[in-house]
Amino acid sequence: MAADETTPLLPNGTVDANNSQSSSPNTDSEIANTIENHHDVNNNKKSQWTLNPLTLLTRLHVETRILLAAFLITTSFSFTQVPIFYVFYLMECDDFYTRHPPYTGTGDRCSRNEIAAGTATDFSFLAMSTTICGTVNLFFAGWLVKKIGPRLALMAQVLVPAIRVLTQILGVLAGGRSGIVIFQATQLITVLGGPVGYILIINIIVGEVVSPARRTPVFGMLQGCFMLGQAVGYLTGGMIGDAWGIRRPFEVAFVAFLISTVYVQLALPYVSPESMSGGKKTGPQAKGIAGFFAPLKVLAPQRVRLGSGKTVKHMGVLILCTGVFLGVLATDFAAMLIQMYATAVFEFHQSDNGWLMSEFAMMRAVFLIVLFPRIISYGRKWYAKRQSQRRPRRESISDARDPATQGLLIQPEQLEAPMGTHAEEEPMMTQPPTETEDTHFDLFFLRWSLVADGLLTCCTALATKKWHIYLAAAMLPFASGTAPAAKGVMTEMCSPSQRADALNALTLVENIGRLATQGFFGFVFAALAEAGKPHLTFYCNAILAMIAASVLIFSRFPPNGSELIEADGAEEHVNGTSGSE
Repeated sequence: MAADETTPLLPNGTVDANNSQSSSPNTDSEIANTIENHHDVNNNKKSQWTLNPLTLLTRLHVETRILLAAFLITTSFSFTQVPIFYVFYLMECDDFYTRHPPYTGTGDRCSRNEIAAGTATDFSFLAMSTTICGTVNLFFAGWLVKKIGPRLALMAQVLVPAIRVLTQILGVLAGGRSGIVIFQATQLITVLGGPVGYILIINIIVGEVVSPARRTPVFGMLQGCFMLGQAVGYLTGGMIGDAWGIRRPFEVAFVAFLISTVYVQLALPYVSPESMSGGKKTGPQAKGIAGFFAPLKVLAPQRVRLGSGKTVKHMGVLILCTGVFLGVLATDFAAMLIQMYATAVFEFHQSDNGWLMSEFAMMRAVFLIVLFPRIISYGRKWYAKRQSQRRPRRESISDARDPATQGLLIQPEQLEAPMGTHAEEEPMMTQPPTETEDTHFDLFFLRWSLVADGLLTCCTALATKKWHIYLAAAMLPFASGTAPAAKGVMTEMCSPSQRADALNALTLVENIGRLATQGFFGFVFAALAEAGKPHLTFYCNAILAMIAASVLIFSRFPPNGSELIEADGAEEHVNGTSGSE
């Protein structure tokens, strides 16, 4: 039929009816196909948003993804911490009976003083080698971040321990002296990837992609996720070993490391190595061995050009690291000290100490994740109001010339938006307030946190019953915000191009403090316990915390409006304080 001006442009009405009548045998199948296709389209849309894990991960806030990565990786490392000592105990027992007659008595054949002494010796050697290799890993991780970026470097720090755990499974299967040698040899793998390196890199990622106003709170939440991962890993690893055999926790840890590696690749933001240097090319001093030990240069006195043009040396970073070292020396032994004291005085057994340490870790995680960010937020507002009441606001030259512009940021150097310090793939859309307003309270909190730690430690010495020890373990974590506060202050005292090296140097200082406190307070506790006064160790601990707080009084930000002169002669504007914290 030929079309004319009365023919509808769209087939409907009578023509549709006629056509549908002529094709009625296929109507049901066509309708079914149409409905099926419609459902397929809807299912594809739903799966795109609900079934795609990558989409779900990227829709989470970047801070949440970083904190979840810290929890997953720390849990992976902690699965084997409890079983590994028991593995050494069993392997030492097997080795002992290869050189002695078989056990014929009743009870546990491994319950011998010679086996306990051998286990302590071999495990101490393992701990020392882990500490030494971990320190080397700290420098290697910092160097690797500058070469390939934080995300790839973190993947390496997680994947290499998976290889180490896989090798340790071979040591469990070998048993005896061969197994002990395999375990001790696997610590060399820690140089390329280990717990020290991944903690540093996650802190570097926070320093790069989180806005200045949020750094200190996120550093605290990150520390809390570390503690939460340890608590979960310790309990879960021991339960898995008891239920399915001593080898199973190592196998679970291997799988957990692989999952964590995939998560890091999919969820964490990309930060290029170039953006971490503030868009500047590193000079020749950053190459070779000098680049490997570049974090040590951050500890040297800084050169600062004042607003008057005068160049002076600024000791804020050096004094800060000195105070942090003394603070770690005073506070990091608290968990071990309270455990040793409970065992010696209140006869705590292994299960009691397990619950005690789990309580300590969980309370510390709750404080750092929930309370610490709120303390920093409200404390900054209180401190800013307090400072504004104590002294009038200083007027800049531009404000004095034109009263109509008072309080406005009209000069380019006043703006707080440095380029290239955030992840390229996920630029942060935050508008942080002035950094000086944010960091005033952080240094103030760092000092008084050590004072609070000293007071709480003194109260622990007054414990006379078992429940007093559990109460002390619940209260001591409320003074555990010194480490994240120190990281927040450190990142603001240095230029953006030195931020990674600054965190590396601070982590190195903390590791040296941890190593020193184990030897120092271990000797002090042994001497006082022999004299029948082990509680005096808590007072020694508190006195050292007060000394650390006193040292931090002399740590200050660079003067307001000054410029930091770096080693290559470049200058970066520093918004410091006026020295009246």
